Amino acid sequence: MNSSLRKFVFHDLQTIEGYIDPPDALVFLSLLQTQKQAGLEGPIAEIGVFYGRSYFLFKRIGGDAEKIVAIDLFDIGQTADGISPQYGRFLENGRRLGIPIEEDLIIRGDSTRLAAADITEKAGKVRFFSIDGGHALSDVVSDSRLAMHSLADHGIIAFDDTFNPAWPEVTVGVADFLREHADTFAAFCMTKYKTYVCRRDFHDLYYNAIADASDLNAFEQTETTFLDSRVIRLHNPIGRRMLYELMIRTGMGAYSERVYR
Repeated sequence: MNSSLRKFVFHDLQTIEGYIDPPDALVFLSLLQTQKQAGLEGPIAEIGVFYGRSYFLFKRIGGDAEKIVAIDLFDIGQTADGISPQYGRFLENGRRLGIPIEEDLIIRGDSTRLAAADITEKAGKVRFFSIDGGHALSDVVSDSRLAMHSLADHGIIAFDDTFNPAWPEVTVGVADFLREHADTFAAFCMTKYKTYVCRRDFHDLYYNAIADASDLNAFEQTETTFLDSRVIRLHNPIGRRMLYELMIRTGMGAYSERVYR
C-alpha cells in the first residue's frame, strides 16, 4: 500500500462519521486489489451509506472511474419538506475529500423494495457487495437475496455486524443464507465486525488473498470452520485498538497508522 492510500485509510477516512475500522478497510483493500490483479471486473454496491465512510474508501481504492451503486434511505434528520441533512453531509464529505460522487448511481430508498435489475441495469453485475442495512432478520434475508441476484460469479458479499450481540438477528440471517445456499456460497473470512462470503468456486482465491496479504500482517490470523467452510479469522488485539483510538482522540491521528505496521 502506497503512503497516500495509507494516509487516507488511517487519517482522512477517520474524519467521516461511520463504522468501518482499519482492519476491515484493509480487508476491503486486499480483496479489491486481488480482483483487479485477476481481471475480475464489475461495479461495487453497498447498502447502508450513512455519511460515506465505506463509499469513499471504495472510490479511493478503485479511482474516480469506479462505479458504486450506493443504497440508503438518507432519512437521518429529514425535514417535512424532504430535505435530508444526512445526504447533504454525504455530498459535502465528497467535496471536502475531492472525491466525485456519481449521483445517478445513488439510490435513495428502501433496499428491501429493490430488485436486482435496479442495480445491474445501472452498473452491471457486482463484484463486491457490502451489506450494512436494516438489522432485523427480514431485512437481512431481503438484502442477502438482493446481493445474491446482483452478484457476478466472482462477487463477494460483506455482511456487517455478524456476531454482534447487539444485533443477534443479523447472525441468524447470515447463517440461514449460508445454510440455504450451502452448495453455492461459503464464508472465507471473518473479522470482529464482518463476515465475507463468496461462491465456492472462488473460495480458495479469496481465502489465500487474505492469508497472503502483506497489509494484514499486523493482525493475528486463525483458521476456523464456519458451516463446513474453511475461514480465516482476523483478530485485532484490544490493546492495539485502544492505542489507535487514543491516538485519534488526542490529536495524534497522523501517527496512528504506525500501530498497524
